[in-house]
Formats: sequence, structure tokens, C-alpha cells
Amino acid sequence: MPTVLRIGPYRFHFYSRENDEPAHIHVARDDLEAKFWLEPVELARNFGFPDNELNKLARMVEENYATLIESWNRVHG
Repeated sequence: MPTVLRIGPYRFHFYSRENDEPAHIHVARDDLEAKFWLEPVELARNFGFPDNELNKLARMVEENYATLIESWNRVHG
């Protein structure tokens, strides 16, 4: 599971065997995880984050979109 980016306590990563899904990123902190579609940026699934934190994470995904999509394309082509 390649880690693409770290911001504070958040780890942005994806799983290398997810070629059958649209571009997305997983964001983890402690035992919480959320999955965001990248095109357009939208919450796909949430595993424990409160709503206010999800909004913050969505902004982080949007702000780092270029890095995230470039990493996705490099691995999943």
C-alpha cells in the first residue's frame, strides 16, 4: 500500500491492486479511514471519521489533487 503523502496525522495512500475502480485515495489516521474519489473529489466511504474532519480531509484532497492523481496514474496507469 503505497503512501503518497503525509499531512500531520494523516496518511494518504492507495492499494496497488485496485485497478478495477476509478481513481481514488484512502486517508488514514489511527484506526480511522476514509476513501475519496479523485475525479471529481467526493467521499466514497467513511470508516469512523466525524463529519467535520471529513470536510477537512476533502479540502486536503482537493488541495493536493495534482500529486494524488499523478501517483495514482503512475501506479495504475
